[in-house]
This record gives sequence, structure tokens and C-alpha cells, in this order.
Amino acid sequence: QVHVVESGGGSVQPGGSLNLSCAASGFIFNNCGMGWYRQAPEKERELVSLIGSHGSTAYGDSLKDRFTSSLDIKKNTVNLQMTSLKTEDTAVYYCAAVISDALTCNYPLTVNYWGQGTQVTVSS
Repeated sequence: QVHVVESGGGSVQPGGSLNLSCAASGFIFNNCGMGWYRQAPEKERELVSLIGSHGSTAYGDSLKDRFTSSLDIKKNTVNLQMTSLKTEDTAVYYCAAVISDALTCNYPLTVNYWGQGTQVTVSS
């Protein structure tokens, strides 16, 4: 079993910054990638960032200029630095992991483990 746990989040004013951290633990045979998704009220869950174990990185639309994600594959951790936050960034942020029980990873990466989510609120 794999456990994914986020930390960070909270409330911040527009224009502020927040950092999120996430660690995966348990039986991790092959970590193919980790990243972040978010879900705002009454909206579908959407990609924030997803980093593959070989370094490929995908960001959600219009987020790359303000958000930076980094993956430490050896430690099974991923961080998300968010700057210039806007009210529309308010959402529950979920850490995501792609863990394989094989020597190779399947592409495109498909998340199979999720964290419990952490609330990010941007409000004046």
C-alpha cells in the first residue's frame, strides 16, 4: 500500500505565495512520477503539475508562469511553489503519485494514488 500525504496550504491574500509539500511512503517499487491537481467548488479536478521520473513536466493551462513544481524521485517527494496567487486559485489541492509495480512505466502517466487534499484559500 502507498500513502500520499500533503502539507502546507492555508489562507493568503491575492498576490501572495504559498508552498505545498507532499511525500509518498509505503511499498514503492517504481515511482513513475508525482504532481498536483486541484478542485475548486463545483468544478472538475484539474491538472496543476505532473512531473515524470525522467524529468518531463506538464503544467495546467496558464499556471506555469506562477507555479513551480519540483520532484525528488529518490525521496518520493514533490513540492509546489505558488506565487502571485489569485482568488481563482482557491481550491483543494491534491498530491498525486504514479506508482508502478513493474520495472517500466506506462505512458501517458496515469495517477493511481492520491493524497487527502489540502485547502488553499486566496482572499482579501
